[in-house]
Amino acid sequence: MPAPPTSVLRSSSRRNPSISPHRRIDGVLAPFAALRHGYRGLIVVVTVALCAGFLSDHYGAPVMLFALLIGMAFHFLADNEQCKGGIDFAAKTLLRMGVALLGFRLSFGQVAEQGWLSVAVIVGLVVMTIASGWLFAPVLKRSTQLGLLTGGAVAICGASAALAIAAAMPRRAGLDQDTLFTVVAVTTLSTVAMIAYPIVFSMLGYTDLQAGFLIGATIHDVAQVVGAGYSISDEAGNMATLTKLKRVLLLPLVIIAIAVFFRAPEAKGVGVPLFVVMFIVFMAINSLGVLPEPFVAALVETSRWMLIAAIAALGVKTSLGAMVGLGGRHVALVCLQTILLLAAAMAIVSFIGT
Repeated sequence: MPAPPTSVLRSSSRRNPSISPHRRIDGVLAPFAALRHGYRGLIVVVTVALCAGFLSDHYGAPVMLFALLIGMAFHFLADNEQCKGGIDFAAKTLLRMGVALLGFRLSFGQVAEQGWLSVAVIVGLVVMTIASGWLFAPVLKRSTQLGLLTGGAVAICGASAALAIAAAMPRRAGLDQDTLFTVVAVTTLSTVAMIAYPIVFSMLGYTDLQAGFLIGATIHDVAQVVGAGYSISDEAGNMATLTKLKRVLLLPLVIIAIAVFFRAPEAKGVGVPLFVVMFIVFMAINSLGVLPEPFVAALVETSRWMLIAAIAALGVKTSLGAMVGLGGRHVALVCLQTILLLAAAMAIVSFIGT
């Protein structure tokens, strides 16, 4: 998790001299500290989410799509100093909190129904996608590091995986630029996929469960997986979320493997993301059936609004124009990996189901 802005630390030091400017803010509380100066951005995001909910209720279109499109109209606020902290909070912290609370939608019984075959398929798709980056990059005259970086981002969880994998690689000239490109590319492709994949899978006649599996197995970022899945149905959304989290759980293993491959000393303290741990804890609580149904329903509804706000924030942060200046071979590399992952997942579902 990124460190809190220096301005926040300095402000805290001025208001309370007993607090050292070098004192670390706990990683869990750092995003909340950023809200002190960026709460206006959170207000914008919540307003967009409420508007999206109103339009969805009255016109029947997917609320996630409305939130995304309306949010994109406010892209000019993405770097505004008075809004940035709140927008980032919604896009990252609210997203993780919303996904964690989705655990109350699921139970271990549903996981058991999928069996080990589903896990094996996910592992196979992840390994294949990362390997494709290692193979395609030299063909396109790009570095192996870029291939593994984009491959890991496409295979695991988009921008978050890109940042984590980049931290595990040895420092070199151009790594920061490659990382930024990967973040922009996978976020853009995920946004396009969130809109296009549900339509394509419906036209091809996939069931809700099959479409949910394909969405969870192929879309890069968690937010877009959730948005695409629940735009089809709750059943598809549950399957997409569970499938996606299986990919996310592989992130520590992938980072360790890449660190060993490059023998990078920077890769330390790799662990499972906290929101994934909380998702599993909440799913376990839900499996026990100890909470009243109205309370569980309220948590699920809270999760839904958090995710709508997160999608709105991602819309604000999305700049399609940022892709214009990127190198064609860089773009081709990520697109090839994305297409390969989609084709392989569709082939598997067509032959063996979910």
